[in-house]
Amino acid sequence: MSKKWYKEGLRFSCTGCGKCCTGSPGYVWVSDSEVEEIAQFLQIGFEECIKKYTRKVAGQLSLLEDYRSYDCVFLKDKSCQIYSTRPKQCRKFPWWPENLKTEKDWEEEAIRCEGINHADASLITFGEIEEQLDS
Repeated sequence: MSKKWYKEGLRFSCTGCGKCCTGSPGYVWVSDSEVEEIAQFLQIGFEECIKKYTRKVAGQLSLLEDYRSYDCVFLKDKSCQIYSTRPKQCRKFPWWPENLKTEKDWEEEAIRCEGINHADASLITFGEIEEQLDS
């Protein structure tokens, strides 16, 4: 068994608050296949989806964000408009390596994300967490 600090598991349940989709500049990297899924969901063409909703950064595509609020382009009324087809990076939150380096990192992310350590949240096992990190 690993000696990682979260070996007993962690509590998390998405509350749908949208705070992980706003508030600080960053990148939501998307692959061509993810753009294609989003385009199909929005019932628009692939190229139109790229032009309207992404930007190129260091040769990679990232979803656009509002330059004032840093809201993701798909966040409307605190809700993801493409939730069922959201990118892998979004699906994996909060199981990002930077959130799991130390218990302090996890607790700092919990200040922003009300679903982390939520009283009614399910216990996510060490194995489930590691699976998210490896995928």
